[in-house]
Amino acid sequence: MLISCQTISKAFGIQQLFNDISLTFSSDEKLGLIGPNGSGKSTLLKIMAGLETADTGKINIRKGTKIVYLAQEDIFGPEDTVETVLAAAIAEDPDDISRHNRVSMMISQTELGDPAQNVSSLSGGWRKRLAIARAFIQNPDILLLDEPTNHLDIHGILWLEKILQNAAFAFILISHDRAFLENTTNHIIELNRCYPDGFFRVSGNYSRFLDKRETFLENQQQVQSSLSNKVRREIEWLRRGPKARTTKAKFRIDKAHDLQNELTDVTARNQANKKVKIDFTATGRKTKKLLSVKNISKSLGGCELFSNLSFDLSPKSRFGLMGANGCGKTTLMHILADRLQPDTGEVVRVDGLRVVLFDQKREQINQQETLRQALSPAGDTVIFNDNPVHIVTWAKRFLFSPDQLEQPVSRLSGGEQARILIARLMLMPADILLLDEPGNDLDIPSLSILEESLMEFSGAVVLVSHDRFFLDKVTTQILGFHGDGRSCMYAGFDQWLNEQTPKAPPVKKSPKKEKPKKAGAYKITYKERLELAAIEETILAAEEELQKCQEQIEDPAVIENAEELAKWCQLLQPAQEKVEALYARWEELEARNQ
Repeated sequence: MLISCQTISKAFGIQQLFNDISLTFSSDEKLGLIGPNGSGKSTLLKIMAGLETADTGKINIRKGTKIVYLAQEDIFGPEDTVETVLAAAIAEDPDDISRHNRVSMMISQTELGDPAQNVSSLSGGWRKRLAIARAFIQNPDILLLDEPTNHLDIHGILWLEKILQNAAFAFILISHDRAFLENTTNHIIELNRCYPDGFFRVSGNYSRFLDKRETFLENQQQVQSSLSNKVRREIEWLRRGPKARTTKAKFRIDKAHDLQNELTDVTARNQANKKVKIDFTATGRKTKKLLSVKNISKSLGGCELFSNLSFDLSPKSRFGLMGANGCGKTTLMHILADRLQPDTGEVVRVDGLRVVLFDQKREQINQQETLRQALSPAGDTVIFNDNPVHIVTWAKRFLFSPDQLEQPVSRLSGGEQARILIARLMLMPADILLLDEPGNDLDIPSLSILEESLMEFSGAVVLVSHDRFFLDKVTTQILGFHGDGRSCMYAGFDQWLNEQTPKAPPVKKSPKKEKPKKAGAYKITYKERLELAAIEETILAAEEELQKCQEQIEDPAVIENAEELAKWCQLLQPAQEKVEALYARWEELEARNQ
């Protein structure tokens, strides 16, 4: 046993996160930690990492166990480089050569590129990779990961998934990505007040957890129903006024009170399993086509994002947009929302079309406002589906209690603030919903309800998400961007993914079938043998240059700077041609070296 938590409790003010829970974690643990927003998942990890203290209880850690913690947000110094970050993480290694080799190997394994690159120049996804590399290089016995897929694109998520599948260390990870949990874990724990012990633990992956959880909750509902019937019979008996003179009568009266207390506990647990109620308002427009995109193209900073793009949006159509950062997904969203115009082609909209855009950056919530003001700026009533709804009822729909209404937004979790934004979105009737990462920060129950609501929405939906489960459940088609102006429709996420070319260090290719030598053909020279021996290193360096160009083009800060974007676009093509030429030269030398 690596870690043992004995009857630990934690509260922040009047908010009790968990109470008297006891958990153990072993050396073969690959555990997914889930639960509703505010259940204390991140706090529990911090307690095990020694960054927080429990209010009560005790944490026992096996002697010599190395615990490494990967936080949600990455913190680096302004002058840090990739190399210095990783070297600092293993500063206890006294051997300079050993430390250098470990750093070099980790940079290669995590595809981080130039060791001297300043961290401030990295995009959010590559900063996250660096933070993950910093955790891995410390060789933990148990790694604690809090939302490790945050900021990673789909290729980064698949990369991390593969590493964790083959990990030699134990880990506990918090994630709302159900496909990621399914593919990486062998145990699941849900922190939730709906369980008698405050948590529910299942040996197996996420699918097995869902089956076991459903069975448990159904049984608990049946227990409540059975107890209700028993309590009702005992109350009727008590109303007949039995005298407590006999031992038998007194025993039955005590038993009736015990049953009432038990029913109260079970009912409270079942009520704790409430879900947010999401229901998007459609205008109910009756038309075959809402919007038609006709041969549009768009370039930014000299880079062509897409060209000759055509499709129709009709009621009940649900498109997912897939591609690397900077490929044009958000640009297309803004064109559909009529906030940006295409370079060529046209977008034809029906008269009076109502489009609602949920931007990736999201509307900024005033952190000093109260929850009441954030949910209903106009007063104590909101208008939903043409009907007035009191603020208390509206707040409860999103799992906010009445006593939270006067709390400042700054005290709410990321998931709770995400629910505020969803609540605002629901008040805007729409024909088309344009949703850029709408599931960020939402817990799994809320994601499930969001999925159901989007599937029931009678208008059209265009969705950007890196959540594979979410995409598979909601979308009917995937519009994939290749990053070079090309785009294509796919039947689903798997078909899109199968056509992607993953980035990887060069591997030795099998030589092509040798053709009969022509007269005058010659064998490889000594100089060419030296070239062949070094060409893999040359290709790796060239691919790192190409990767750097691609990262810069995908960097949001570069995208917003037309001059900077144009510079990197001009460098991209020569870098690509150099890599292709080196591979061709490698094949030529290999073929002649037979």
